[in-house]
Amino acid sequence: MSEENSNLAEIQKHREQIDAIDRELVALLNKRAGHSLVIRGLKPGAHLGLYDARREEEIFAKVDGYNEGPLYNENLREIYATILKVMKETPSV
Repeated sequence: MSEENSNLAEIQKHREQIDAIDRELVALLNKRAGHSLVIRGLKPGAHLGLYDARREEEIFAKVDGYNEGPLYNENLREIYATILKVMKETPSV
């Protein structure tokens, strides 16, 4: 097998693994969204506002603690800021 064919096969193998990870990420994001929606529904009965800046900072701090790289904490903060924004905009079912 030529080096080019070997590299192409290796690329394909990694892409298949990325596709599997993407399937898992989608499932986990939807699971997370479900919990967020339940919490949103419970907040009024607990006399809590819908937005909690302190909780968001807790989430960012926890994610920083989970991070083992190669992504930088700033990268993960950006990703999680987007996730949290989308969760806030997700309509209740």
